[in-house]
Amino acid sequence: MESKELVNLAAMACDEKRANDIVVLDMSDVSLIADYFLICEGSNERQVQAIARELKKQAEENDIEVKRMEGFEQARWILVDLNDVVCHIFHKDERNYYNLERLWGDASTVQIEGLQS
Repeated sequence: MESKELVNLAAMACDEKRANDIVVLDMSDVSLIADYFLICEGSNERQVQAIARELKKQAEENDIEVKRMEGFEQARWILVDLNDVVCHIFHKDERNYYNLERLWGDASTVQIEGLQS
């Protein structure tokens, strides 16, 4: 699966669990870490965990390896590594503090069609 398709799949999985403020950054010209960063937030710990679970489930159903998932127990910032796409699922209180959009401000934003949020 191409990384553009993968980030679309990830965004839709997050949207399915009503993630708020989904932002996709094109990291290809900015960093060697990944092609895309997906950043979103949940309003409480249970929602943050539900978003991460759905993302993992959708990836596995599409034969995509989840390389690593960190922060699940605390559910303040869960990082899901899908190799070319790194997903950052924040608790709403943490997102403003870390402000990854500003930190990676040189990366362009990618529009994902069909998102509800």
